[in-house]
Amino acid sequence: MTTADTLAELAQTSKAWPFEEARKLLKRLEKADPAREVVFETGYGPSGLPHIGTFGEVARTSMVRHALEALKPGVKTRLVCFSDDMDGLRKVPTNVPNQELLQAALEKPLTAVPDPFGTHSSFGAHNNARLRSFLDSFGFQYEFLSATECYRSGRFDETLLRMLAVYDEVMAIILPTLGPDRRATYSPFLPISPTSGKVLQVPIEARDVEAGTIVYTDPDTGKRVETLVTGGRVKCQWKADWAMRWVALGVDYEMAGKDLIDSVTLSSKVARALGGRPPEGFNYELFLDDQGQKISKSKGNGIAVEEWLAYATPESLALYMFQKPKTAKRLYFDVIPKTVDEYFSLLDAFPKEEPKKQIENPVWHIHAGEPPRHDVPLSFGLLRNLVSASNAHTKDILWEFVRNYAPGTSAESHPELDRLIGFAIRYFEEREKPFKVYRAPSDLERAAMLDLDEKLGHADASLDAEALQGIVYEVGKSHPFENLRDWFKALYEVLFGESAGPRFGSFIKAYGIENTRSLIAERLAAAQA
Repeated sequence: MTTADTLAELAQTSKAWPFEEARKLLKRLEKADPAREVVFETGYGPSGLPHIGTFGEVARTSMVRHALEALKPGVKTRLVCFSDDMDGLRKVPTNVPNQELLQAALEKPLTAVPDPFGTHSSFGAHNNARLRSFLDSFGFQYEFLSATECYRSGRFDETLLRMLAVYDEVMAIILPTLGPDRRATYSPFLPISPTSGKVLQVPIEARDVEAGTIVYTDPDTGKRVETLVTGGRVKCQWKADWAMRWVALGVDYEMAGKDLIDSVTLSSKVARALGGRPPEGFNYELFLDDQGQKISKSKGNGIAVEEWLAYATPESLALYMFQKPKTAKRLYFDVIPKTVDEYFSLLDAFPKEEPKKQIENPVWHIHAGEPPRHDVPLSFGLLRNLVSASNAHTKDILWEFVRNYAPGTSAESHPELDRLIGFAIRYFEEREKPFKVYRAPSDLERAAMLDLDEKLGHADASLDAEALQGIVYEVGKSHPFENLRDWFKALYEVLFGESAGPRFGSFIKAYGIENTRSLIAERLAAAQA
């Protein structure tokens, strides 16, 4: 068993990206109080429901947090999930009921907007509850913070007064990045109107650092108003708000999407002007659809978390988030089966690896250093091929074939395999069957498949998957294919409507020799019809 000290030593040179990030944090902490808590943060705009990007950011941040705890035994850490629920509602979402209710509350803080679902005190509270339920369902360890509560409770007061004191410096940082019209009205402070309750984007006409106040003209009444910047009477514009929050909460680490690089740079300058130190972090790449276009919620060209989880485990989604976070990756349904099989392959390899290799294995990071042990003898790809060939609609039917391959297994003894069987049936029925295209074989391919059928007719039913794979291999070699890949590709395209798949010998063992011969006959006959 690896001790904490040995683990920390191995982590010093690990190439896994969470450890690389943790080492950056370790340098940050060298001159800090060794007993100080390290604060990680992720932010969330609760004008909509949690999405796959929310999962990715919290999952990745949690991986860095655990890597730091392994790198520096005894370090205290905390993950804050922060909700920007004091933002003004800018537009009415199209996917909620009672839209007229929201229309009447435009520009009010989300926690002052009525809940169109009628279940919570406000729209912000409703979406905050959804966020917390979402995070809890994955077992994330975090502390939830509401912007409204932080502003109103006085938690931000000291930093807001500091923002007022360095107002000119903050303006000098931000104004050059704005267009002429925006520059004319910009202020880091957004007053909350005492008359309309709206978040106002108005110029600040005067300020009193000693009194802690600003003066503006209320657009509804035309009157000049002096208000404190503390106690929830104002909120900050988001880039200034981000910096203010970093300083007020002592945030040490926060990652962000590549599209926010300029915002991170700007907010970091504001944080320094406030006398704070910007957090460490990195900018992850955004997801692309199957056409290579940026995924957009408004376009609906991506995968929602609930869609991924309809066909695969949360652990497989976590693996997808772990892999190459700084590389733009295509996120569409076809990546799910591949990622599921990669996850179980990595999980199976973990116990056999040396400690140095283990902490670079993604499953170590997915499971916070304690990957479970699951016996899953069939791949997701093989299960899907069995569903395709057998037209199995229920787990009971598919289990009959699974036991051909892995005798003695059952839903009770192998619950993870049973879960995977359910996913395989649903994935095939909903994501593959409606789009299947089986091609006709060439004369060469047909001759080879008839030869395979004949060879299988003479094969002993007790042969294992490896021996059956050998028969398929020898048949391919005995026909003039340019290379054997073409032979195996033909099998999958003609029999399954796919260009690749798991080892064909494993399929024969699970499906049965006679069933496989029937499948070959059916597909060849269908191609001639």
